[in-house]
Amino acid sequence: MRAAAVFAGELKASGVLAGVASLRVDLYGSLAATGHGHGTMTAILLGLEGFHPELILPDEVEERLAAIAETGTLQLAGAVALPYGVKDMVLRPLTVLPRHTNGMTFTVSDAGGRVLHAATFFSVGGGFIVREGEEDAAQLELEESKKELPLPFRTAAELLGHCRATGLGISEVMRVNEEDSRTPEEIRAGLLHIYSVMEGCVATSLKREGVLPGGLKVRRRAPDWYDRLRKESARPAGEDPEGEGADTEFHDPKYWQEWVNLIALAVNEENASGGRVVTAPTNGAAGIIPAVLYYALHFAPGMENASQEDRDDVVVRFLLAAGAVGVLYKEQASISGAEVGCQGEVGSASSMAAAGLAEVMGGSPAQVENAAEIAMEHNLGLTCDPIGGLVQVPCIERNAIAAAKAINAAKMALWGDGSHRVSLDEVIVTMRETGKDMSSKYKETAMGGLAVNVVEC
Repeated sequence: MRAAAVFAGELKASGVLAGVASLRVDLYGSLAATGHGHGTMTAILLGLEGFHPELILPDEVEERLAAIAETGTLQLAGAVALPYGVKDMVLRPLTVLPRHTNGMTFTVSDAGGRVLHAATFFSVGGGFIVREGEEDAAQLELEESKKELPLPFRTAAELLGHCRATGLGISEVMRVNEEDSRTPEEIRAGLLHIYSVMEGCVATSLKREGVLPGGLKVRRRAPDWYDRLRKESARPAGEDPEGEGADTEFHDPKYWQEWVNLIALAVNEENASGGRVVTAPTNGAAGIIPAVLYYALHFAPGMENASQEDRDDVVVRFLLAAGAVGVLYKEQASISGAEVGCQGEVGSASSMAAAGLAEVMGGSPAQVENAAEIAMEHNLGLTCDPIGGLVQVPCIERNAIAAAKAINAAKMALWGDGSHRVSLDEVIVTMRETGKDMSSKYKETAMGGLAVNVVEC
């Protein structure tokens, strides 16, 4: 959606929009192989109409897609009506462009067939896009921006070095760098907004019933699990200091894992429904950080009597620490399942969540780094083999399992002193090299593993 919206914006800005008579969209590699199951095609249609993922709401998505399907007409850049739909896209699953397996080319021509504008983009994971021919310039710009940051880092060793030199924690180092481009108030408000979207995602999912779309007939479990958990984990009358509601109530501690499972499942069922989720760091792994953050707010020691301001502090520190670890994966490896398998999505998310939890539970920088390392070490080699190309099986349950891994990793790290044999940097490089060696069958192509060994329907 983001790439298509950029292309639509360029058509407007260049002045060629009025002369457009035809549109061609070519999808390559993994985008073509799993595009239908991942919602790629419909996202592109919305982007071509000028919509951006951060702004469009689920109701608008459904309204516009219904209109396109009914009329067979796309409103290019919101201004030019063209007969175009999902079926008109050209799929090239066996053609992988040199830069990345998630490639797409947009071309518009006039009535005489003359090309007016064309562009190729790559979806490199987590909502990030790169334009063909601009990779080197973008990397140079990124390096320059890093040099200007107060505490620049691209490795865990550099990050820990800043912590030792300044006496700051990992979340605080990240905050200092964020404050280079926005105010403390903007940072806090932005992170709390992100968490509010996570909460809204869960709330919406818990109200949906029936089976997930796509043909696999996977039953939604979150609503039934929620009803059962509220009954089984409810505290005796008078012991719930916050009242009712999935986002505020406290539960019997022995049910912590069931609640973590529920949050992870709810988020990923919403993702599988095409709903609104927070890319953390990808959509396919979007349930892990919310689930572990839910644990931090509801089951971590000392949270029962915490004020709302204290709870907000936990959210902010958790997301800053998780984001710092996310930077390391983006810098040294990849968060794209199509590039390195699910270890780059679920593995990275589990590592980020473990770091966030260790941070808010009082871990030292070395313990936080250790937590992130443990979580990824035990996700190495994780393949991406979605049945039918849908982000449902094994993706939904995998988020719940990885959330529990993150919590365990944080607890293990906190019982140590931060010293450990394998560094986070070594694990990240190992993940990258493992991804390179992994057969393309296991990297989001639906051509291997469960995707071919399980009958779809």
